Amino acid sequence: MKTLLVLLGPTAVGKTELSLQLAEHIGSPILGADSRQLYRDLRIGTAAPTEEQQRRVRHYFVGTLDIRDYYSAARYEADVLQLTDKLFADHDTLLMAGGSMLYIDAVCKGIDDIPTIHEETRTLLRQRLQAEGLDTLARELRLLDPEYYATVDLKNTKRIVHALEVCYQTGRTFTSFRTATTKQRPFRIIKIGLNRPRAELFERINLRVEQMLDEGLLDEVRALLPYRDENALNTVGYKEMFQVLDGTWELDFAKERMKKNTRVYAKKQLTWFAHDNDIHWFQPDDYAAILEYVDNAVCQPVGNTSN
Repeated sequence: MKTLLVLLGPTAVGKTELSLQLAEHIGSPILGADSRQLYRDLRIGTAAPTEEQQRRVRHYFVGTLDIRDYYSAARYEADVLQLTDKLFADHDTLLMAGGSMLYIDAVCKGIDDIPTIHEETRTLLRQRLQAEGLDTLARELRLLDPEYYATVDLKNTKRIVHALEVCYQTGRTFTSFRTATTKQRPFRIIKIGLNRPRAELFERINLRVEQMLDEGLLDEVRALLPYRDENALNTVGYKEMFQVLDGTWELDFAKERMKKNTRVYAKKQLTWFAHDNDIHWFQPDDYAAILEYVDNAVCQPVGNTSN
């Protein structure tokens, strides 16, 4: 049976280099699973694979979208399934690597069949968000879909706005479309998680932020000022640098906030992944053990990928 190998973990843990090594070992391209690396203009702030790394191994779902393009986990699910259907003709094993939790789950478990939102509805909600603020929209969501309101992160702009978009367009609650039913795939899925001791991971995050600034993150963000209201830019790193360009924050303060917010995001990733019992965890530096596990797991009969 064909196998999809999924390499996941928190930001800055060391997925990129290991994904290149694994891809070369199994002879596979890399299917990116990072919702922001899809955008070609977000190279530095998302730590996207470099041109050299992309020449080393073929990458999909990296730098393919314009900053104004709408994309979602549902579209990612459909695009990945279409691509794997083609690639499995020449590969027994494919590698997907990244840290976007919802995108990974969309491929591995499926996502609910929520209708595609019309541009008119998206524009309306974007205008209301700008004019009235997130708190007002959250209060409206409480009236239209109290069940979802009770569980959603009330600081997550994207999720609140999207839930309202669904309510507006369909006349139904967002909750009514959520079935949480795992979909069956025509391939086996093996998940490898990478993690490090918390202090070590946080130090790597701090160093990555410094490196991004050295590589020109502020200039990258400056070029995106005309598009700052696009959803793709509601992202750690870009939000803080916009404050610098607005004159609201000093660069050093924004840098420390960016480090803190990235650490918070890494903890959210780990919390999300902790609920998935199918993930086999490793230290990123233990390449020999990872390779042994991959070789054994890929060669084992279907339904037997235990230790």
